[in-house]
Amino acid sequence: MTAKATRNRFSQTIVPWLDFLALAAWGALLIELWLTGELRLLIHPNYSSLVLGTGIVLLLMGGFKLLERFKPRRTSDSQTVQHLTIFPPGVSTFLLLVAAIAGLLIPPKILASETALQRGVSAALPLTQTQTRTFRAAVKPEDRTIVDWVRTLNTYPEPDAYKDQPVKISGFVVQPADLPENYIYLCRFIITCCAVDASPVGLPIKLPQARDKYPPDRWLELKGKIIPEVLAGKRQVVVAVDSADAIAEIPTPKDPYEFNN
Repeated sequence: MTAKATRNRFSQTIVPWLDFLALAAWGALLIELWLTGELRLLIHPNYSSLVLGTGIVLLLMGGFKLLERFKPRRTSDSQTVQHLTIFPPGVSTFLLLVAAIAGLLIPPKILASETALQRGVSAALPLTQTQTRTFRAAVKPEDRTIVDWVRTLNTYPEPDAYKDQPVKISGFVVQPADLPENYIYLCRFIITCCAVDASPVGLPIKLPQARDKYPPDRWLELKGKIIPEVLAGKRQVVVAVDSADAIAEIPTPKDPYEFNN
């Protein structure tokens, strides 16, 4: 059997099965992410229906591919049309199948402090955030989330205006190297479209002790008050915590991200 004949046989027998498996695996992956709620770790909830629909379509396409495989084939003496491809037949489909299987076996990870440091923690909203949103002035200071505080500071960025206001917030710990040893950032990620564009926002926290007790990525809920302070060469809002009793470790939330509407 010549090499050309072997390739043709491979294309006719193995590649159709790879096509079916790749379509079915990707469809199953998208639907599983939707069913388990893990899809919220990857994209904005506004696109969940689109992803679910795509998963269903892929499963249907896989089913059609499977039916085609068992249809009787008509023999023809006409020469098969050859297409120029970068990879040999079936290689790209095999890679897609491997990626889908990896997605089924490996759960998505939550973005953490390392990503926050790489992207830069800020007390400012991402550029994609609509700046004309209704300002929630009626919300009590102690009821504001980290994102609420960031929106408030974007609306009126004067630190002295918030002096001594009570704060009760939760988020994950980030330890920038340029902060003193008793300071951390408490952060959340804001997602506009998907995890790729997630922007970390947070508030600097002045601890009553060294930050070694609060390692990066640990989720905390704390109570404190606002003090204006010069930090990293800039006068800004800082949350001062008077006692370690006002800091509690909490489990990672089911929905660790905030989403732009």
